[in-house]
Parts: sequence; structure tokens; C-alpha cells
Amino acid sequence: MTSKHSLISRFPHLRQDFAASLVVFLVALPLCVGVAVASGVPAELGLVTGIVGGLVTGLMRGSSLQVSGPAAGLTVLVFEAVEEFGLPVLGVIVLLAGLLQITMGLLRLGRYFRAISVSVVEGMLAGIGLVLIAGQLYPALSAKAPDSGLGKITGLPGAFLDAFGDGDALASLAVCAGTIAVLLLWRRTPAKVRAVPGPLAAVGLATLAVLVLDLPVATVEVQGLFGAVQPPPASAFGELAGVGLLGTVVAFTLIASAESLFSAAAVDRLHSGPRTQYNRELVAQGAGNTVCGLLGALPMTAVIVRSAANVQAGARTKASRVLHGVWLLLFAALLPDVLAYIPIPALAGILIHAGAKLVPVRALAALWREHRGEALVLAVTAVSIVAVSMFEGVLIGLALAVVKTAWEASHVKLEVVDKGAGPVEAHLAGNATFLRLPKILDSLESLPQDRPVRLDLSGLHHLDHACRTALENWAARHSAAGTEPVQLVTAA
Repeated sequence: MTSKHSLISRFPHLRQDFAASLVVFLVALPLCVGVAVASGVPAELGLVTGIVGGLVTGLMRGSSLQVSGPAAGLTVLVFEAVEEFGLPVLGVIVLLAGLLQITMGLLRLGRYFRAISVSVVEGMLAGIGLVLIAGQLYPALSAKAPDSGLGKITGLPGAFLDAFGDGDALASLAVCAGTIAVLLLWRRTPAKVRAVPGPLAAVGLATLAVLVLDLPVATVEVQGLFGAVQPPPASAFGELAGVGLLGTVVAFTLIASAESLFSAAAVDRLHSGPRTQYNRELVAQGAGNTVCGLLGALPMTAVIVRSAANVQAGARTKASRVLHGVWLLLFAALLPDVLAYIPIPALAGILIHAGAKLVPVRALAALWREHRGEALVLAVTAVSIVAVSMFEGVLIGLALAVVKTAWEASHVKLEVVDKGAGPVEAHLAGNATFLRLPKILDSLESLPQDRPVRLDLSGLHHLDHACRTALENWAARHSAAGTEPVQLVTAA
């Protein structure tokens, strides 16, 4: 009795955290497997990343209720990396990304990720979602997906036409469609039924349907936990000499960090407990990715789906996410053969549903009505990711966001006062930058050439070098026409 009371006094929220950990485990299990399969790596590696997310990152300080593991948002990038460099090098990429995250956290750079344009991040997620949906429709049709994002989308009509003459493809598509239908309808079931998480119910029902009906559908290949875990060999580190691999490391680092810290901000809005310490959270994510890299597993990020499930299930401390890692470890160690019964198209359905959630259709429509510039940044980022690649798409989005901000910050007003006698008064106010230079020069060059001009610059908050030079050149040209020299008035 005394030991029970001492346990309760030491862990006052153990009951709530224990119950929440089971819910998160049941949500995480199909997602870990689905992300791994979609990334082109053994299913067990997804479980390894989920385990590390619970037992390593979960124990560290940062965000108390956020849950980490393999994320749908990195699926496209991981698949491209494995295709280009091979599975052994994936561990090197993830290891270096983790060390970079730790370094950034120790340098207190975590808070700067909050300065990244929300439109760029949402555009990044939307682009990932579109490529993820398109890519997962191929295993749903029992077909091989093209390599590029654009190829995945343009090849879909042909893949659907081919499927209509293939019984196996139609069976696979039916399983995928049924999985998505369960996910969409699960929220309308009675509360007692909803105690089982939707993703688990959808995969479980799909597995049962395939077994009972004996459908000709591909299932997950099982290698065993120890067979799948392959630390990167020393030869894999030789790939670091290539610029392409270093660019991939940077892409992993920035995208995983941004997704984790934006997820942390979203989770903070769901509860009233301790707020996220961004630098410590970045170190925690880095530690998790370092361990994942050493094990040759998938990269991790904080995952909003699991984190929201954790909060909604009543979790109070980080014990819930640590325990969810324990349950994943026990499952991987004791019941790995269960994975062999899971249909591939059911996992495709899970990821298509997850990908659709990443595309903010309603938010984009509202953004277009209120802030068209932000909507344009979001759309261009998403399209660039689909058309080019993840890393280049994000860079294009960031560049466009910077240009948009510079354009909006360079508001300048030119007021001309002509009293009919004496010099024409021209007053410039605001921020005069090269972005507004054509407009300024057009207005000044329209002033009468035969009248003296007094150009007042005292109302300018900022005058860049390009503008100053252009104004001085205009003044020289105007004065050369035989009128009095232009009088420039600057702030005292």
C-alpha cells in the first residue's frame, strides 16, 4: 500500500499518461509502417524511428506533450535520397542532420525558425501532400510510381486506364478506397467505437477483408527487426565528398527542424501546460535523429497527428510519449510477423488521407481573399516542389517570400505641388528602394522640363544606394536642359 501511494505521489498523472500512451501507440503503429513502406525502406525501420522518438527524444526536455517519429512530410525526400544514394547512405544523412540540429539548438538558433514565413511552410507541406497523394495512388493501383513528382502526377491518367483491365489492380484499388472511406467515416461512429483510433481501425478492417476474401493484394515484406537495422558502413561516409549529398543533409535538417518547431507551436495551442523551449526541442530532435542515423533508420520529426492524439487522450507529462515508445518496442520485438498481413494499398490509403490533410485548400481560399501575396507564395512553393524537387522548391518559396516582404516594405509616396510660379515642389516619403525605382523615375521624368524643381527627400525613412544614384542622375539630366539646377533637400 505504501509503495502504491509513493508511486502515485511521484507520478501523480501516471493513469492519464498510461492511457494516452496506448492511444498514441495505436495511432503511431500504422503510420510508422506506412511511412517506411512509402519511403522505399523496410517497414521495421519506421518502427525503429518511432521507438527512438519515444525513448530518446521523448525523455528529453523541450516540448512536454509533442510526440516524434517518422513523418509523412519527409517521405518524398527520403524516397528521393534512397533512390539516389542507396539505403546504407541514408543513415549517414540522418546522422549528420541530427548533429546539425544539436549544433543549431546549442547555438540557440531554434527560435529563428519561427521567423520563417508561414506561407512557405504551408506551401512546403502542400507540395509534399500533393506528391505523397500522387505517389501513393500507384501502389493503390498495384503499379510502379515514376521517380519525379511531376511524373507521378502526369502518369496518373494512364495508370488508372491500365488498372481497369486488371483484376488485381482493381482489388488493390478497392482496398485503398475502403481504407480511406473508414478514415473519413470513423469520426461519425459512436464514442465507444472511436476509442479505437481511426488509422488502426482502417488498417485492421482492410487486413481482415483481404484475409477473409482472399484478395490478390500485395502485403508488407517482413525482414525482422535485427535484419532491418543496419548501421551505415564506413564506406558510406565516403559519399560526403559529393555536393549533392551535402545538399540533401541541409534539406533534411531544415525541413525536419521547421516541421518539428511549427508542430510544437501548434501543440502549445492545444493545451495549457508548459510551453515549448524551442532550442531544447531542437537539441532533442537532433539527438533522436543522431541515434536513428547510427541505426540506419528513417529521420524523425515531431508529428502533429500523434501529438494531437496525445493531448486529446489526456496526457499530462512526457511519460505518455516515452511509454508509447515502449509499446512500439514490445510490438517490434514480440509480434513482427503481424506486419506481413498488412496490405500495401491499406497503408497507401492511410498516407493519401494524411497527404490530403497537408493541402490547405480552405485556408488557401481564405488567404487569397485576404492576403493574395501570401497565397501566391504558398502556391508557388507547392508547385515548385512538385515540378522541381523538395529542396529547390523550398528555396524558391523562401526567395519569393523575401522579395514580397521587401516589396511591401518599400512603400514610397511622391507628392507634387505646382503653384504655377516658382519651382515645382516634389516630396518623397516612405522607403525608397530599387524595387520602387521605376515608379519614382516615371513620375519625376513627367515633370515639366522648363521649370525648376525642388526635390524634398526629408520625408524618407530609407533611401538605398540605387535610388540615391538614380535620383542624382535624374537631377543632373533635368538641370542640363537649361533650367535652374534641381534643389535636393535631405533630412537634417
